[in-house]
Amino acid sequence: MGEKILMKGNEAIGEAAIRVGCHFYFGYPITPQSELAAYMSKKLPKIKNAAFIQAESEIIAINMVYGAASTGARTMTSSSSTGISLKQEGISFIACAELPCVIVNMQRGGPGLGSIQPGQADYFQATKGGGHGDYHLIVLAPSSVQELVDLTMDAFDLADKYTNPAMILGDGLIGQMMESVEFKERKKIDLPDKKGWILTGCKGRKKYCIVPFNMDPYEMEKVNFKIQEKYNKLKEREVRYEAVNLDNADLIIVAYGTVARIAKTVIQNAKSEGINIGLIRPITLFPFPESIIAEASKKVNKFLVVEMSLGQMVEDVKLAVNGKAEINFYGRVGGVVPTQSEILNEIKKYLK
Repeated sequence: MGEKILMKGNEAIGEAAIRVGCHFYFGYPITPQSELAAYMSKKLPKIKNAAFIQAESEIIAINMVYGAASTGARTMTSSSSTGISLKQEGISFIACAELPCVIVNMQRGGPGLGSIQPGQADYFQATKGGGHGDYHLIVLAPSSVQELVDLTMDAFDLADKYTNPAMILGDGLIGQMMESVEFKERKKIDLPDKKGWILTGCKGRKKYCIVPFNMDPYEMEKVNFKIQEKYNKLKEREVRYEAVNLDNADLIIVAYGTVARIAKTVIQNAKSEGINIGLIRPITLFPFPESIIAEASKKVNKFLVVEMSLGQMVEDVKLAVNGKAEINFYGRVGGVVPTQSEILNEIKKYLK
């Protein structure tokens, strides 16, 4: 057991990244994730062969990540919503080049400049590609500061394992809250040999290009199919979720991140009123846990998807249920966080 430390969410991400071998951070400050960049600016310069750079812009930051990733180094960047939008071209390039890195998005209310309060309206951007072309990020959605630690470490391992960018999709609330965390000793896992893709000079080996481009459409199609095979493996092997109280549920809530924390209080309060509520919390947003939702829809015919958006994850839930159950939606936006009483009232109206 490791020592328990009281840490703010954003700073816990930074410490977790450093402990798992991330020695290169490139970013640009934006609320509500600036504490992460500040933490890395204090810690990384004290580590041998490590670097922190506050880039001139988000666009430059993601391209610095692109370059560092191509050398085989563990590298990361972070931002919030509008800043992540600026990084999309670089993220698409990194995904096509099949390079591992970690990107943190502490979402804020939108659209546009929006607000600095928490939101979840970047779900489409995170899970459906966000930039141009057919690609996906590995997307992990923590709901506690301890999970920020654990999933950040997992993100680096998954990124290396699948040579693919991974994203921690949090929100301003979880980034700002303080909770006790434990930095546990991690099991060593087997990762692929980096010699096949890092840039070390092409003497004595086949030429390798980190900007995949081909004027022959059939060759470029092969690149797409190869990357798609990797996404299929992710769907088979890396789906994560939490299931709570599914047996004999009158209704199942589907929520992630901060909203899922609130939903657990709803379950307790509903029970005191004789209402049995279940919860499915996706931890991987890509790959999405569609199988458990599909299975649950065979036993429970009412679902409520709750998000800090006007309805994004709800579309994936509908696809998973495939018409076998009723799906309702409740969302708050602009930085407003739904309360447990609001959600419970919505459930009561729905069940009537």
